Amino acid sequence: MLNNLTRILKSFVGSSTGPGIILIGCVILSLIIANSPLNTYFEAFLNQKIGYESDQLHLNYPILLWINDGLMVVFFLLVGLEIKRELIDGELASPKQAALPILGALGGVLAPALIFTLLNFGKETIAGWATPMATDIAFALAIVTLLGDRVPLSLKVFLAALAIVDDLMAIIVIALFYAAELHYTYLLYAGLIFSLLLVFNRMGIKNLAFYLIPGMVMWYFIHHSGIHATIAGVLTAFTIPVKPGKAKHPPLETLAHFLSKPVNIIIMPIFALANTNITFVDGMVGGLATPLGLGIVLGLFLGKPLGIFSISWLSVKLGICAKPHKAQWKHLWGVGMLAGIGFTMSIFIAVLSFSGDHTLLSEAKFAILSASLLSAAAGALVLHIIAKRQKNNKYQKTANLKANEQHIGAH
Repeated sequence: MLNNLTRILKSFVGSSTGPGIILIGCVILSLIIANSPLNTYFEAFLNQKIGYESDQLHLNYPILLWINDGLMVVFFLLVGLEIKRELIDGELASPKQAALPILGALGGVLAPALIFTLLNFGKETIAGWATPMATDIAFALAIVTLLGDRVPLSLKVFLAALAIVDDLMAIIVIALFYAAELHYTYLLYAGLIFSLLLVFNRMGIKNLAFYLIPGMVMWYFIHHSGIHATIAGVLTAFTIPVKPGKAKHPPLETLAHFLSKPVNIIIMPIFALANTNITFVDGMVGGLATPLGLGIVLGLFLGKPLGIFSISWLSVKLGICAKPHKAQWKHLWGVGMLAGIGFTMSIFIAVLSFSGDHTLLSEAKFAILSASLLSAAAGALVLHIIAKRQKNNKYQKTANLKANEQHIGAH
């Protein structure tokens, strides 16, 4: 019986939907904890500091920070590896295909910010103008993973690339408009480490230790610079060699394969468990009708897909970009809706915007959660319906072809 249970568990974890189900389960569990007596203990645990502290080295942080800035850098490392692979020899290999997620992300950043600004201009809540700009790449990709082969590979790559560019834009906005203080010395050190990794790549060094160890040092410097440390994962990924050299497999493929399961079944669920803890209070639903609530909900649920779709459509029609392989325009609208899952990145910006006002922060958090759930459900439904219709059309064509063959055979 134990062997059967182990086999079932391995099959579930290894399936395309298993990690997504685990992730959603952790979201639900986190919300249950947040609205129960256990929340006090859970928050105390997340705020517990662990690490090492000295005059020269500062690595003593709350568990929540280790999750968001430490574990999640591994997630961004994996996503960066997948993007690089597609840029070198995949769905983003041509300049026209690579340009689409960049321009789409630009539209997906500008439209929500504009909607929020129009609704909150002249009010104190204008401080949160960047809140609906961000996409939670982890949750957006989890929904796509749950949909399995119903979504073309090119669309999954497009969403991953778009979400990364989106988050990089959000990080730039945070650095320019929300960072209390940037430490340029640490930024310089991080830049030197990144340059060293590029040199290692040019020298043809294939040993992953030469990239991962300096990458961790770069993470430390970026974290202390005032910029969100997860960007270290993307930067490190872009320096990992693609060619195998004397090794059996390319370093990039080896590392991506090694990280895939830990990221999907451990890191992302832990991240969801730690960050979804939103406490529901009276009056939250009414807060969705305020300029702040409407700005966030409409920005994420409507502004995101509208901005991504319109800029993508215009870019393709002008010949600047190429549409993803096997994708239809309605696919891009569905993916645009999934990009409206702002969630943790939006909450992060909301905390920076309204840290001095608990009421506004709670209102913003609930609006983010509501918009993210709406975007996830609507985006998944759109893509599911498209896949179902395509499947039915395929069966219909096959049936018609067989009927024609039988008709010809009868004559």
